[in-house]
Amino acid sequence: MSRSPLLRALTSRAPKTSRQRRAAAVVLGLFLAFAGTSHLTFARDEFQAQVPGWVPMDKDLVVVVSGIAEIGLGAALAALPGRRVPVGLAAAAFFIAIFPGNISQYVTQTDGFGLDTDQKRLVRLFFQPLLVIWALWSTGAWQALRTALRRKQPDPRAAR
Repeated sequence: MSRSPLLRALTSRAPKTSRQRRAAAVVLGLFLAFAGTSHLTFARDEFQAQVPGWVPMDKDLVVVVSGIAEIGLGAALAALPGRRVPVGLAAAAFFIAIFPGNISQYVTQTDGFGLDTDQKRLVRLFFQPLLVIWALWSTGAWQALRTALRRKQPDPRAAR
């Protein structure tokens, strides 16, 4: 039985990355760790205001859990270069998971973090995909996924 491309990417040896990519992963990790810390401390109230009303959980719990996730992802990006592919995939998934909240902030015209106009909130939406790309590129996860997808899958009809 063959493994899925995602599973192959997660379990394969991480591709070599340049110093620039490694530095970019560490910078992203530090950014995430700072953001996560701010979730738990000085910006907690502001983050609670960002949680969409349709999320079926306590807003403070969402902020705490997402802050802990950001700290963990940030620490892993900075300190675990040998696990960079799965951590890069997890960071990209995290950025995708929080994107609906950014869309909600735009749609509901919720102010926060200096995003006090529709134009500023709209511009922010275009930065979220850049974070996804940053996570995938800097960790080599993008390359690992492409390599895993290119591997020839056995034809299930050939076994007949």
